[in-house]
Amino acid sequence: MNRQDRRSDFKKGVDLNDGRRRRTETNVQLRKNKKEEGIAKRRAMTSVPNSLPVANTINTATASSSKKIYTVDDIPSLTAVLRQPNITDDNLVEIVQGFRKLLSVENNPPVEKVLESGVLPALVQMLALHDKSTVQFEAAWALTNIASTDYTKVVVEAGAVPLFVQLLSSPSAEIREQSAWCLGNIAGDSYQLRDIVLTAGAVQPLLQNIVSPASNSLFSNCVWTLSNFCRGKPVPELNLVACALPTLANILNGTNDEAKTDALWALSYISDGDDARIQSVLDAGVINNLIDLLGSDNQSVVTPALRTVGNIVSGSDDQTQMVVNAGLLTKMEGLLDSPRKMIRKEACWVLSNIAAGTQEQIGKVLGKKSGMNRVVELAVCGEWEVRKEAIWVISNVATGGADKHVMSVVEFGAIDAVCEILDMQDTKMLLVALDAIESILKVGQTHHKDYASFVDECDGLTKIENLQEHESDDVYKKAVGIIETYFGTEDGAEDENLAPAVNGDTFSFGLPQKNLEDSFDADCPANSFSQPFTTFNFAN
Repeated sequence: MNRQDRRSDFKKGVDLNDGRRRRTETNVQLRKNKKEEGIAKRRAMTSVPNSLPVANTINTATASSSKKIYTVDDIPSLTAVLRQPNITDDNLVEIVQGFRKLLSVENNPPVEKVLESGVLPALVQMLALHDKSTVQFEAAWALTNIASTDYTKVVVEAGAVPLFVQLLSSPSAEIREQSAWCLGNIAGDSYQLRDIVLTAGAVQPLLQNIVSPASNSLFSNCVWTLSNFCRGKPVPELNLVACALPTLANILNGTNDEAKTDALWALSYISDGDDARIQSVLDAGVINNLIDLLGSDNQSVVTPALRTVGNIVSGSDDQTQMVVNAGLLTKMEGLLDSPRKMIRKEACWVLSNIAAGTQEQIGKVLGKKSGMNRVVELAVCGEWEVRKEAIWVISNVATGGADKHVMSVVEFGAIDAVCEILDMQDTKMLLVALDAIESILKVGQTHHKDYASFVDECDGLTKIENLQEHESDDVYKKAVGIIETYFGTEDGAEDENLAPAVNGDTFSFGLPQKNLEDSFDADCPANSFSQPFTTFNFAN
């Protein structure tokens, strides 16, 4: 398609409705997300708790044999004893402990060999031996470690989930904790297995263990499991996890930072979606806690708190306003200066969504001058992932703000920032930048501001001209439209310095020699196109 054919019509590169963006559009790679959020599965490496009633099921001889170190070579003998028709309780404990120890080794546990032995159905059946609590515990432990590997699905297929849900109400706190742990591993494997756990009714008994924990360890493990219940894409149905919101809100009032971190991630998962999901989190009364935690020195708390706030401001204007009213913008400058790239990126994402809101909300963003200066700085000098989000802030102000907002963002250095990325290869961001430039030039034309010269000084015009050769029709059309509207000459008007002058039989081009000489003598003051700084009142 030649250039003339592409001139037919021009459309806005980025629709106004795209200004406010959900989390799905700003996700980093899955591996990086998992690193930020923490591991989805955990393997149990600790010893048998002292409070477990071991003496009821193990005699002295068995207790001494429990110190034995098992290897893969022991699997056939362990399996043979397990298959005996009249196996004693002592032998049963010894066998299940042997398998558990094999699965608890730190490096390369022989999960495949254990599964090949056919012991899995027996381990699941042991979960139902309510009169043998030590056997239940050891079997739950072994299954937890299998579920922490790539073989999680086989544990589910063996029918373990309903039994583990029942054991969340076991008289033994250690068994309840181990059951929660295994269910957390299962839910953390995939959204399909997570939904199996949720539909099995695991949430309510898990919440009971969080509300009335028998130990700090039980509490922490159950909160981690609850976070996994809410985790994954597609997100779980709201009706399956909404009952957890009051409990999650209470955790934020506590002093356990590890539990707070897991609770915050759970809130970020629940709020990731439509306005109904966001409203459910707001109704839980967590806003003030979220804003307070953004100022924490603990980065593992700040990250999920910021993620949750970001999800909220991707909702409706009213939902965004609730967070703004709670003092969110007072925390943003510190987040924009964070040493962690992902926090700086998320902070810009949050501001871009606020700037996609009402005129009042845009004014509030611009009213934090130090924060806005930092946004422009990041748009020019930040890492590319951060720069993109900062450019979105500027573009949303320029395209959605009133004229006074647009003139203000120019004073912050917006033109230089958006022109800087016009030679990048990111088509979507080129359209975002071009939209900002077009809006700025339109306001400049209306108010007789020479913003076109600003663009030219920043090499923006040259870059826009080069974009006429861009492979994207949208970029091409946007670039041509800007050039013709704001940098073209009027029809019929011809620059006398560019028209050829007739001199006999020859033509001469360019400036007359005298004018050319005069131009070198002309005084050219620095920043001749700079505009005086204007103070705007955005309080209303």
